[in-house]
Amino acid sequence: MLPKPKKIQTVYLDHAAATPVDKTVFSAMKPFFSEQYGNPSSLHTLGQTADKVLSDCRARVAKCLGTLSENIIFTSSGTESDNLAIYGIAKSSQAKGHIISTAIEHDAVLGPLKQLQNWACLPAGRQSLPDRQGWEITYIQPDRNGLLRSEDVIQAIRPDTILVSVMYANNEIGTIAPIAEIGRKILQYRKQNNSMYPFFHTDACQAAGYLDLSVDKLHVDLMTINSSKIYGPKGAAMLYVRNGVPLKPILVGGGQEKKLRSGTEDLPGIVGFTKALELAQKNKDKESKRVQNLTTYFLTALKKVVPDISLNGPEIGEDRLCNNLNINFSGLEAEALLLYLNEYGVMCSVGSACSSKTLETSHVLRALGLSYQAAQGSIRFSFGKSNSKNQIDYIMKYLPKIVEQLREVHKIK
Repeated sequence: MLPKPKKIQTVYLDHAAATPVDKTVFSAMKPFFSEQYGNPSSLHTLGQTADKVLSDCRARVAKCLGTLSENIIFTSSGTESDNLAIYGIAKSSQAKGHIISTAIEHDAVLGPLKQLQNWACLPAGRQSLPDRQGWEITYIQPDRNGLLRSEDVIQAIRPDTILVSVMYANNEIGTIAPIAEIGRKILQYRKQNNSMYPFFHTDACQAAGYLDLSVDKLHVDLMTINSSKIYGPKGAAMLYVRNGVPLKPILVGGGQEKKLRSGTEDLPGIVGFTKALELAQKNKDKESKRVQNLTTYFLTALKKVVPDISLNGPEIGEDRLCNNLNINFSGLEAEALLLYLNEYGVMCSVGSACSSKTLETSHVLRALGLSYQAAQGSIRFSFGKSNSKNQIDYIMKYLPKIVEQLREVHKIK
């Protein structure tokens, strides 16, 4: 193989999986670990101070979304928020019904939907029903670039459809869904049919650092955002719940978070998440432009010197998240390429970090119509604040030769 460089650089290109905590964010969090450590539910001085901080964070997060404090529910992760949105709506329904989603959702959405189809796995309060038949789920298929049509979503709505859940920006291929258009058409459907259904949920975890989060402009009833994708701490997230949405809890206990998410609030995490969201929204336009220049620079360099590669998902532009590149390197196994790049300090991903330890191919790439071999040869590079053109130049010194040698090995196999 290639000789190692004298000095190995660390090049982190897996920001879609996790981001480092911003120094400003960390500084904001520190007092709440050992100085202002009260429980917001306590009546004493430390508890009341904590409650005021919690209320302040809720108001600041709400401002980022253009909504009211009462609409913000703090949770522990994007997964929990997605689960609360889906199970919470299902539990509030008087009868089993129909849900619409897409074939390229994160597993935090697909998992609950699959359990609702089986019904026996539905959270407490429903298993006693004699009818074991599950909910009906319609999965909208994207086109070969991963793009969705709002018309396909609306045409799938039935009288018994209670929920539509569509990811704002895909975590693997970066496609941006027409959320505002879908939301507007759902509002029209409800008005025309004099119905409160279907409610509209979007997982906006990947979008939060780069796209508009105004819930009124997006016309969403529920929206998931987590902290670890926007340079905040892991273990903090939120679910926006519009007034009038009849959500039921999936965690019960002390009745925190408007009785929708029991459990003592993680105040250091919430403080960090709040600061991270404010910074992300403040800097999103400038950072989006900078990062898109990097992805364009990298893709252009790759195409010049590495043959037989293709971009999974849409071209770089308005339909694609600016920090995402998902590249198919034909004639090799992506896992081997990832491991060799790691030896040179370059860290990327073979797909969703949540399922990267499994041997299954990406359900997102297969939904695009990629063959098993093509899906197995695809790498995701997701850029962030720490990346620069110098880092890309460093990668390009070694990546072409690594690809060439791995293809030779693959031929021998």
